[in-house]
Amino acid sequence: MSVTRSAGVPEHDDAAVRGADSPLQDQTRAAFGYKWARRDSYDTPAMAAFTRQWLLDKYCDGDAGRLKEWLGEGGAVILDAGCGAAYSATALFGELLLDHRYVGVDISDAVEVARRRFAELGLPGEFIQANLFDMPIADESVDLAFSEGVLHHTDDTRAAVAAVAAKLSRGGRFLFYVYARKAPVREFVDDLVRDHLRPMSDEEAWEALKPLTSLGIAIGQLGVQLDVPEDVPVLGIKAGKVDLQRFFYYTLMKAYYRPEFAFDEMHHINFDWYRPLNCHRHTEEEVREFCHAAGLTIERLAAEPSGYAVVAVKNA
Repeated sequence: MSVTRSAGVPEHDDAAVRGADSPLQDQTRAAFGYKWARRDSYDTPAMAAFTRQWLLDKYCDGDAGRLKEWLGEGGAVILDAGCGAAYSATALFGELLLDHRYVGVDISDAVEVARRRFAELGLPGEFIQANLFDMPIADESVDLAFSEGVLHHTDDTRAAVAAVAAKLSRGGRFLFYVYARKAPVREFVDDLVRDHLRPMSDEEAWEALKPLTSLGIAIGQLGVQLDVPEDVPVLGIKAGKVDLQRFFYYTLMKAYYRPEFAFDEMHHINFDWYRPLNCHRHTEEEVREFCHAAGLTIERLAAEPSGYAVVAVKNA
């Protein structure tokens, strides 16, 4: 299923189209513009290796061949809806981007970071700064839509799924990831921290979160296994053996830890979570309903405590 360059996607790569944003969306846009500009905190070999495998596992069950199958021989239009610095797209699709037409859309100034990264990697790409609800892309003109951890950062996740799905051709695929609702104490702490950061500048918020990142690292370095004797349903706690840091992470507070990551890499992930005020979390039932309402049939739904990765097909 190929689409030529005469498809309803703008031929230029310098469009700047912005719709009216809510105050929460404006704050979220600024936060991501700031985050993606800090390339030293994520554009590293360790982060790239982890990200590629994580994306392949959740979307493709670890089989990179599925991407080639979905895209075909060449000329497919890939829409990266909420591309940020195009970090996830370059990690997942890699050299496949040489054979297909990539269009990255983001509400923030991160599209300029994405443009520079593509140039550095020798990849062709087009970039548009626009709200996902206001993309200057014709309906049913895209072969594959990709939206990694973005749709829940809009004012309305359900509407965002529908807006991106409308750009897909019949039979086209939509790969997206949205956050899962967490245990009740974790939800409370997440919102408490997010609210605490609200009046700060992005730079102040980056600094204010550093003690939390340090705490997550200290807990992770203990290497302690906790044996939870039985479920505690009211707190969303499951019985069984779990690393103490993971117990904190999933039930009490997000304080990311990965031993091969540097401090700034872990801090980047914590900032990504706590700083944007638009940060919706959902149940699996809600995600399935979003797809149904948007005319999508789910091929794969990979559920994990952090979120839901979906591969869905646009109904004929």
